[in-house]
Amino acid sequence: MRVLATAGHVDHGKSRLVQALTGINPDRLQEEQERQMTIDLGFAWMTLPYGEHIGIIDVPGHRDFIENMLAGVGGIDAALLVVAADEGVMPQTREHLAILDLLEVERGVVALTKIDLVEDEWQELVYDEIEQLLTKTHLDDVPIVAVSAKTGEGLDSLVTAMSEMLRDAPPRRDIGRPRLFIDRVFTISGFGTVVTGTLVDGSLRVGQEVEILPSRIKVRVRGLQTHKTKIEEAVPGSRVAANLAGVEVRDLSRGDVVTNPGTYQPTQLIDVRLQLLSDAVSVIKHDQQVKLFHGTAQRLARVRLLGMETMRPGDQRWLQLVVDKPLIVSRGDRFILRRPSPGATLGGGRVADAHPARRHRRKDPELMERLERLLQGTPSQVLAQSLMSLGPTSLRRAIRHSGLATEAASQAMDELRAAGELIALEDGPLDLSSEVLVIDVKTWEGLRDRIEWELQSFHQLNPLKAGIPREELKSRLMLDGKVYSAVIRLAAEKGIIVVDGTRVRSIHHAITLTTSQQGDVDALLERFHASPYSPPSIKECNQALGSDLMAYLLESGRLAQVSPDVVFTTEVYDEMVEEVQHALRERGMITVAKVRDRLNTSRKYALALMEHLDAIGITVREGDIRRLARK
Repeated sequence: MRVLATAGHVDHGKSRLVQALTGINPDRLQEEQERQMTIDLGFAWMTLPYGEHIGIIDVPGHRDFIENMLAGVGGIDAALLVVAADEGVMPQTREHLAILDLLEVERGVVALTKIDLVEDEWQELVYDEIEQLLTKTHLDDVPIVAVSAKTGEGLDSLVTAMSEMLRDAPPRRDIGRPRLFIDRVFTISGFGTVVTGTLVDGSLRVGQEVEILPSRIKVRVRGLQTHKTKIEEAVPGSRVAANLAGVEVRDLSRGDVVTNPGTYQPTQLIDVRLQLLSDAVSVIKHDQQVKLFHGTAQRLARVRLLGMETMRPGDQRWLQLVVDKPLIVSRGDRFILRRPSPGATLGGGRVADAHPARRHRRKDPELMERLERLLQGTPSQVLAQSLMSLGPTSLRRAIRHSGLATEAASQAMDELRAAGELIALEDGPLDLSSEVLVIDVKTWEGLRDRIEWELQSFHQLNPLKAGIPREELKSRLMLDGKVYSAVIRLAAEKGIIVVDGTRVRSIHHAITLTTSQQGDVDALLERFHASPYSPPSIKECNQALGSDLMAYLLESGRLAQVSPDVVFTTEVYDEMVEEVQHALRERGMITVAKVRDRLNTSRKYALALMEHLDAIGITVREGDIRRLARK
């Protein structure tokens, strides 16, 4: 299945030629038929002599409807450029050809129409004019066939040229991620909502659930047709009419995309390589507003020029586009930019990164190199750059971001793993649909360095603390929960850090007390040993040691705190707990007074201990008595 689009100036006979070839009048609108001028996209189809079925999109030639034309030429296999012999090359001939060239349409045929209106000598002059026009374009050396839709002269030769041009065209890629760019939305009585468009990058089946983007509406494919023939499966490169269940016409519009749920994410920030036409009507300046055309969608966008302030006609540069409404794009997609008012085509290019993480610094040489590898590199370079762009992510998302076909993606993954450039952050099988978190080696090394720096900084400021709280380190690294847990686990496995409960420390960190600090600690502990059951209060300890050194004694387990103001040495605490449990096992109950007398302490310490044992579930209070908690 192939799709061909017409191109050419208004009133050069595109629609009449399509009707002569197919028997179908592509001017479906009453206004088009009354004005005898194509206004919107028209559609027809035919079968070539060798059996290939092709769809033909007839586009308007008038300059007022150039934006409708742009909605028809995205994703086509070839172009039928129409030039009327009585007028020759005209303004929209040039603009349509420029658009086809920017979209890198490499296959085509030129139909020199209305030859019944001119003499042979004039026809030869127009022929030469067309040849010169095609020079240094992607359509250089395509056949030029003289025809008359009125008399039928040359139509067989035109069909033969179309057949030869399409016979050896490579198959449309199928990467399992279908996109049906909607160009028409309408209702058929008894069936409901129908959309049409050209399908790329994957197949659609009757009965499957699909998603409408960017609105994220989930619907079901009730039926499929191509060229008014029912089919069970639509393949990439075909013209498709899809009957959708679960959505109203008012909820859809040209530019929406039908795809598998979760396959694509809308974006409003894209990195692109732009070729400005050599005869562009104006320069492009930073922050200039433009119209962006991609697939069947058009959006307003702001231009962020990278590495320059102005882009002049003929320039080819990197830039970032900030789009006013969400768009569905993938790496390698082609696009066109036009001036909003008055309308004029400025240039076009290809998408390098459909989901850049942020707005780039405008003068960054490394960025240009990265974008070049992402757009032009080998599959493994493309996948590596996708990983770098995304940071820690699932392998499935990285593959989707790369836009690589299945076989190339699988090979790229294997190459990166073998070279140690792709690191799994979680256990699990690594395949193209894997949700296992992965990271590229350069990003991992940068993250590892950040972890080490954050820990070093914390340890320098807090030498008496065993480590940084896990949640504080997570906040400093600005990672979400799942990624953070995976990164910390890998860092621990690689011997970079030690995770101790709720704290994280560097493998090299150890607490060492100064001579003065050790003396203060020894002096305080002597006071504890002198009065083990009535020791100094927290306030007295802080006065003697300072809060940091006191916190160290608590964290290291040398002291056990039972209330905001009461603390014991760990040995005495364990002894008191065992004594209370022993008494309860003997007597079944105990009071605070009994605890006070049994431990030879004061009510203050006995009460603090018992309330602590209540809180940790060792004892249960019943009025003035305590009992052992039931296990």
